Amino acid sequence: MATKDTVRLVGELMILSARTAPKAVGQDFVEVRLADESERVALGTDMIQVAKERSIPGFERDGQNVLDSDAVVLLGLLPHKGTGLNCGACGFASCDEFNERSSTGDFDGPNCAIRLLDLGIALGSAAKTAMDHNVDNRVMYRIGVSARRIGMMKSAIVHGIPLSASGKNIFFDRAKK
Repeated sequence: MATKDTVRLVGELMILSARTAPKAVGQDFVEVRLADESERVALGTDMIQVAKERSIPGFERDGQNVLDSDAVVLLGLLPHKGTGLNCGACGFASCDEFNERSSTGDFDGPNCAIRLLDLGIALGSAAKTAMDHNVDNRVMYRIGVSARRIGMMKSAIVHGIPLSASGKNIFFDRAKK
């Protein structure tokens, strides 16, 4: 099996880890997928385009990391209502008030803080699976901006985890751009 195929297999295992990670009140709003090869290239290319359009530091560097990676796992939080816990962590007094609001931008919001924790736990579970299999990885929100721009995910907020297996971790000692 070629290294790139092995890395993609680890990506599939990461999806399993994210899918089975605990979710609040037993409800799952986490969207997970492994980008195919053409999608990985489209993501990296779009990230570099975002850097040119917005002059935002990091998009070009991270886009090049995606282009240099072997695979990318995408995780997002699908549009959702509040959990019904009325905890106020979203900034609203109740889940009913939260459920009446929405905005758009690079990511849609507001988002329930409890649901965001679900996404964070899924991201951590996926990254740990990559680490367990000695695959270099880095959680990147910038991948999510491009994944939404090019229509790869239905989620309100998306993050990506590029994967690489080489003699030197491509996500370490990166230039600050």
